[in-house]
Amino acid sequence: MEHLVQHAVTTIRERYWEPLSLDELARSAMVSKFHFLRVFSRVTGVTPGRFLTAVRLQEAKRLLLSTSLNVADVSTQVGYSSAGSFTRRFTESVGLSPTQYRKLSLAAGDDPGESAATGAAPAASVPAPADRCTGSVTGALRNAEAALSPIYVGAFDSPILQGAPVSWSNASAPGRFTLAHVPEGIWYIHAVAQGSPPHSAADPELGLLMATVGPMQVGVDTAHRLDITLSPPDWTCPPVLSALPGIDRQPLAA
Repeated sequence: MEHLVQHAVTTIRERYWEPLSLDELARSAMVSKFHFLRVFSRVTGVTPGRFLTAVRLQEAKRLLLSTSLNVADVSTQVGYSSAGSFTRRFTESVGLSPTQYRKLSLAAGDDPGESAATGAAPAASVPAPADRCTGSVTGALRNAEAALSPIYVGAFDSPILQGAPVSWSNASAPGRFTLAHVPEGIWYIHAVAQGSPPHSAADPELGLLMATVGPMQVGVDTAHRLDITLSPPDWTCPPVLSALPGIDRQPLAA
């Protein structure tokens, strides 16, 4: 069944601007939509709808950094009928509004060392409420390939690397990391770095090194120890959506 999921992922990546539905994707795979949903979610870790949204927003990030299209035109090109809905979803997923993302990423591009030097977070971290019990996550990082940027490690509430982490750190590999004050709950630990130099505007994911662990339960005053190896993403991986300093920069086309 994995080849049917791969076909569906290819369809999503090639036709993301269309109003693709679960029924249509299941029909193309020639299986029931309920069976298709189960298999797709098992293979990719997310539903077809969430994968489609991630691909649309990834393309929106590329258009914001590689073209001079305004936000309304970008939203139309990636399949949104409402610029307002697009802006809300983009802001929730990336951690910045489309306009902020374009300005901040292009400004960082003027000084490639700026983000790394300042230790900027991939998005504003969400602090745990003062009365919420917390634990910690520590571990060792390894790379399948050499990384050209710091490795960003964070605890997120989604199997897609999106939004703001509840705790984050940056490190190098091989090396160790610590995520302190992770609120009690179920989280995904995402790690990402820029690998081979620099990715093209045509494929924002090219050159990234990634790893995801989870879902994992963090309990009160508990410490989890992980062994994480970053490698290039394969076709099953949803795109990275959170704004990541040093990774998202691309030149604005003339």
